[in-house]
Amino acid sequence: MVTRKDITGRFGSAAAGMLLATGVTLAARRRGLEKARLHERQLELEELAIRRKSLRHQQRMHWELLARAIDDPSLAEVIDTYDKDIPAQKRRQFFYANAWYVNLYHLYEAGLLDQEELFGRLRELFQTPLMREYWEASKEQRASLKATSTESRVGGMVDGLIKDLDEADTDDWWVVGTPPSV
Repeated sequence: MVTRKDITGRFGSAAAGMLLATGVTLAARRRGLEKARLHERQLELEELAIRRKSLRHQQRMHWELLARAIDDPSLAEVIDTYDKDIPAQKRRQFFYANAWYVNLYHLYEAGLLDQEELFGRLRELFQTPLMREYWEASKEQRASLKATSTESRVGGMVDGLIKDLDEADTDDWWVVGTPPSV
């Protein structure tokens, strides 16, 4: 019996050692996985920061280019795809209207406005007849957008909003329409 007890004790010690080694290995694996997850998250955040910086730069460039077109009719001719029957002054106003619309779009794209906030700002912006006229005059430009693109979805939201505003039987424009669900 003594021999058997010694053998059992030795096996028990070996098993305990194996369990301890397995526990250490599992803990090391968990730490490694957590470290990899943190690294992946850091890369995602860096990518998001780069994307936002690029969006800011693009928005700045868009405004600078439009401002030049607004200020100089000879430059406006480069990007003027509006009907030539529209007077030059009105086309310049359309460029400015486009700048406002694109500004809101970029705020949304950058995550600085959520969909409901974008809807509210668009509802306010499209109160003016000139914004609605711009929207109608630019519908051919939007027709080439990929239907599943964010820009196309936002354009569809504006189309629905304008329809709701036109059909509303209230002067309280700020309550007209329902923001699309996310």
